Amino acid sequence: MKEQVGLDRLTGLIAFARAGSLGSYTAAARALSISPSAVSKSVQRLEQRLGVSLFTRTTRSLTLTPEGRELHGRALRLLQDAEEIEQVAMTARSEPSGVLRIATSLPLGIHLIAPALPEFRRRYPKVTVDLRLNDQIVDIIEHGIDVAIRIGELADSRLLSRRLMSHRLCAFASPDYLEARGTPTHPDQLEGHDTVNLRYQSTGQAFRWPFQIGDREIEIIPPAGMIVDASEALVATLAAGGGIGMSATFVAARYVARGELVPILTEFAVERHNITALWPESRRTNPAVRAFLALLQEIF
Repeated sequence: MKEQVGLDRLTGLIAFARAGSLGSYTAAARALSISPSAVSKSVQRLEQRLGVSLFTRTTRSLTLTPEGRELHGRALRLLQDAEEIEQVAMTARSEPSGVLRIATSLPLGIHLIAPALPEFRRRYPKVTVDLRLNDQIVDIIEHGIDVAIRIGELADSRLLSRRLMSHRLCAFASPDYLEARGTPTHPDQLEGHDTVNLRYQSTGQAFRWPFQIGDREIEIIPPAGMIVDASEALVATLAAGGGIGMSATFVAARYVARGELVPILTEFAVERHNITALWPESRRTNPAVRAFLALLQEIF
């Protein structure tokens, strides 16, 4: 009986740690691969056992109480220790297996990562892939992510990283729009054209269009008649004749192949070398992580 009580208490602490980091039972359940009701019941039993309220609950979110904040850091360390034990066990098996949690943005996930997953599963059928697409930057350690693929400069020094590939940023428009309005041959000629721009979901800031002019790079924010917050929506708007916009070439490639978009101002296009894989130190020897990184390196 004492063993059962101890295991139940441990389950409650792990559920509490994840829910406290993610702010909801649903998100915690997804991270732990259990049901939201199981998370809720585990936390409730833990509260009853400790005699304190750990969360202030609303219909939309959870907020740690003062007592919950005091205990959360300790519970989080316990969760991280449990995950490290799991990683050691996976390494001992050597063959890639178990759940591989991958986080990336919507455009990277749709155009680069998802197409690589069937080949990964063919090679490593014992691995279950959990792909999570979100343009918000998340703390991959707190969310229990095994590997993340991101565009941009790195800010989290706690993570290991590997550069995967470069990508090109270019202006695009539909053939019909260019036939009706003309094709600019220099960034200065964008004035007077309809433009569609991207707004970053993570910051709310408008995307600054980069152009390489001679040996210098300039950035502009054109006065856009339409602003969208997803790359897929941007290229779809352009393909429908919405005007001129800028996109990574890997996002626009399918539209270009179908003749729905045309790259313009190509001699001023800019190349970026910042598509990067990141993973926690605790996943360094995880066979599934290592196998996935090797496949990405091979493909890209």
